[in-house]
Amino acid sequence: MRVGPDAFAPVWRGIAAGTPAEDDEDHGARRYRAIFISDIHLGTAGCQAQALLGFLKAHPSDYLYLVGDIVDGWQLRRRWYWPQSHNDVVQKLLRRARKGCKVVFIPGNHDEFARGFLGHEFGGIEVREDAVHTTADGRRLWVTHGDYFDGVIQCAKWLAYLGDNLYEFTLKLNRYLNSLRGRMGLPYWSLSAYLKHKVKSALNYVTSFEVAVAQAARSLGHDGVVCGHIHRAEMRDINGTLYCNDGDWVESRSALVEHADGRLELVYWNPDVPGRVGVPALVEVAA
Repeated sequence: MRVGPDAFAPVWRGIAAGTPAEDDEDHGARRYRAIFISDIHLGTAGCQAQALLGFLKAHPSDYLYLVGDIVDGWQLRRRWYWPQSHNDVVQKLLRRARKGCKVVFIPGNHDEFARGFLGHEFGGIEVREDAVHTTADGRRLWVTHGDYFDGVIQCAKWLAYLGDNLYEFTLKLNRYLNSLRGRMGLPYWSLSAYLKHKVKSALNYVTSFEVAVAQAARSLGHDGVVCGHIHRAEMRDINGTLYCNDGDWVESRSALVEHADGRLELVYWNPDVPGRVGVPALVEVAA
């Protein structure tokens, strides 16, 4: 039986009614025209909710696009995991909308349950299948999660579930490895990212995905595309179309941002930069 949006509203309000997250923005916060983030995976132990809260607190914006896999419904069906920090992220997003930021949520495959509420609004957050963002310098960017271009998701969903379980195992192993590396004074190292870059089939999959998404954006008449899904932050030209992937908040802690003049950048949130203990720092990669 299809559940209507009214059934979802009490759940949303219940999350928002929890202990309030800190609302003050950092003094001298750097404002962006638009921020694009995806693959937060609230509801999993790998989600870096505290880091995301720090990033959002430090960077207000006029537009905020949530480009899918914000909540991990796949993992929550297996095991309920929802600490206060995940509640705080939801509250922060709702607060951004109340303070005048245009917040658009585009569901992905992990939060596909929200696709039943396309066209509705919850707490000022619009739920859409996709969106078109026009930059300050006039470029039209198609915003979509990207899972529709994943052949595994579309043709063999059981394999996607299996891959998701293996990925969660890799992340768990990664946490143990980095705990050990931390005690040895070594920096953070991503096991899953290493495997993705070393396995030829994974590289071929990523390249095929990027080209397919860029081609679709071009066929729709857009200048570029912003997506997520594959957890690999990237910004490059593909046959005349700007391809942007904003990464994730499980490993890379990355976002795509637009400056007031329309300039786009990938940014990585790093609260552990040497010499700035306890003070988050932003590492920027120019286009």
